[in-house]
Amino acid sequence: MCSTHQQKSSSTSLWKRPEAAAAEAQLHLYNSFTKKKELFVPINGNEIRWYSCGPTVYDTSHMGHARSYISFDILRRVMADYFGYDILYCMNITDIDDKIIKRARERYLIKKYKDDTTIPIEKVLEDCQLALKHVKDVRSRETDKDKQAMYDKQISTVENSLQNIAAVTDVEAKRKTLYADCHDILSSYLDFSYSHSTNPLDNEVFLELARHYESEFHSDMSRLNILPPDALTRVSEYVPEIITFIQKIIENGYAYESNSSVYFDTIKFHKQHAYAKLEPDRMGDIDALSEGEGALTTASNASNEKKNECDFVLWKKSKIGEPVWQSPWGLGRPGWHIECSVMASAILGAQFDIHTGGIDLKFPHHDNEIAQSEAFYDSDSWVNYFLHSGHLTISGCKMSKSLKNFVTIQQALEKYTSRQIRLLFLLHSWSSTLDYSDHGMEKTLSYEKLLSEFFLNIKTHLRSMKQLNHSSAYTKYDEYDLQLNERFSAIKKQVHLALCDSIDTPTVMENIRQLITTTNIYMNRTNATVNRLLLRNIAAYITRLIDIFGLNSSVPSTDDIGFTRSTEQQASAVNVEDIAMPYVEQFALFRDAVRTQAIEVKNKELLTLCDYVRNEVLPELGVRLEDRTGTNKATIKFCDPEVLRREREQALLVEKSKQEEKERRKLEQQLAKEAKEAKKKTSKEKKNTNSKDSSQPATVETVTAEAAAMTIGNSEGAN
Repeated sequence: MCSTHQQKSSSTSLWKRPEAAAAEAQLHLYNSFTKKKELFVPINGNEIRWYSCGPTVYDTSHMGHARSYISFDILRRVMADYFGYDILYCMNITDIDDKIIKRARERYLIKKYKDDTTIPIEKVLEDCQLALKHVKDVRSRETDKDKQAMYDKQISTVENSLQNIAAVTDVEAKRKTLYADCHDILSSYLDFSYSHSTNPLDNEVFLELARHYESEFHSDMSRLNILPPDALTRVSEYVPEIITFIQKIIENGYAYESNSSVYFDTIKFHKQHAYAKLEPDRMGDIDALSEGEGALTTASNASNEKKNECDFVLWKKSKIGEPVWQSPWGLGRPGWHIECSVMASAILGAQFDIHTGGIDLKFPHHDNEIAQSEAFYDSDSWVNYFLHSGHLTISGCKMSKSLKNFVTIQQALEKYTSRQIRLLFLLHSWSSTLDYSDHGMEKTLSYEKLLSEFFLNIKTHLRSMKQLNHSSAYTKYDEYDLQLNERFSAIKKQVHLALCDSIDTPTVMENIRQLITTTNIYMNRTNATVNRLLLRNIAAYITRLIDIFGLNSSVPSTDDIGFTRSTEQQASAVNVEDIAMPYVEQFALFRDAVRTQAIEVKNKELLTLCDYVRNEVLPELGVRLEDRTGTNKATIKFCDPEVLRREREQALLVEKSKQEEKERRKLEQQLAKEAKEAKKKTSKEKKNTNSKDSSQPATVETVTAEAAAMTIGNSEGAN
């Protein structure tokens, strides 16, 4: 027997190796170099070196900034927390720029002007009139419609002010009015008239403005729950490195000095490499190149200094009234594009994996970055994947102050929460145009409510679930459990495929919606017994995804599901729900008993009190009670009190709207009834009048007229 068994075992395999499955999906990213999705392959194993273009800090951050930084924060979180990459994320702050210089100088000059109390009111009035003439001249040369509208608004405001100022008799009141109404055009006029004839301003004047708006920017990013960079670079801190970088480009033969400025030789570079890799069709876009040179650069002067019209500045000779740094070419300052090449290389090296920025920066900024860096290293590969976030529109239109649809991040956060704004971004592709509008936010709020209600419903089932080390926590799967688990498994695969597909969050969010819908149907079956462990696994999976996407502002514990608590609640280490639940349950049972008795005896006063506790008292404590038809036991849900307040306010608005609609219809019906009765009365009166007229005896004139008519009729018939 033994020998036979051994012989059989040697000839027949007791184990069969499973067939290999199809190749597993791998992460692909939409690469602006090739304009298609490419397989993502890091340079160094699991490590990613990533550079992101930061803001030019001359004004308050707006939703256009949010478009880029939220989008790339989502990508960064997914690549780190879902795909497991080790990321070094570097971002710059542009604190030397023409816009900063002009804004800081205007503020400096207008403050100095206003502080000078010796200026006669007649001089102030004259200067305001000259400023008006100046802005009209600027307006006449402007071709951008949005800027034209902005100038028109300024001109109208100032003209009205100058017309009405004579009526103001008090000199100080007149001065105050002129300064308020003419502030913008007077600032611009003073800068135009005096900036290049005054002594050079200290660099601190410009850096102070930049630091102010940089602090605002970091605060806005924190409120939007955007992860801070691992490394932050400022142009003002890298001027020596920028000078060294430019010197090397000159040595390599791709740049030249002209009138104490340094320019990049695009024609010579293009012979050896490839210029404008991202937007080759725009290589000769002189308007875009000129705009990239900065608002303080005069096109005619620059063109006289350049070898080729397409060349761009690396180092600018500083004029009077501009910040200055010493260089081999004289006093000057860095050009716009060079900063990112230098700072990215300083932190990430000669070649790195990912560069991100807004789509409006493609040309010339990013194309010039690439050219400068490849000229420095004399190579053809500086960055492997260039990712660009899509445009942001406001209610379908380009964001513009003149169109009154310019929305700052601070303004957006006054109306919506950080979570709601991020949800809007998740429901749209990071690389396509996103429209910020009330209609889009309505859909977002609906999705947030779907998630919130789902988690609350799951929690009501899990409260009676034992710990996993207790035998009763595990129940046998029935056919409904198996069906739900199969659907759960299929959706997880679809989510993975979507994330591999250039991090397609809209498809992920749709799959989450489908999983919630399926699970809700499973939970809402009549007299159904649910598998609590299966529900917990589904809720935990969705929670992990929303954590990865940054919808929770803090990392929940392993046992938490759903949205994390508000900032105020997070400040306390105490889990209010865990402590309060036993007491709330006992109170809810007491209220259920009182309410049941009140319904039986038809006691309206007690029912009103029960409703008052449910609608007014408990929501302020973060507790929602839901009375369900067919049962005398209320469901308990713990929520953020602020969310419950908004729900209550919305419910009151809806109720008010319904009442107003009811009263409107009632009024319409009353008016229609009155109109009908009035018409009926008028008809009756007319009928009575006609009847009265017909009962009167015929007069001689009536008989004569009738006879004449008959004669005429007979005559016409004869003819």
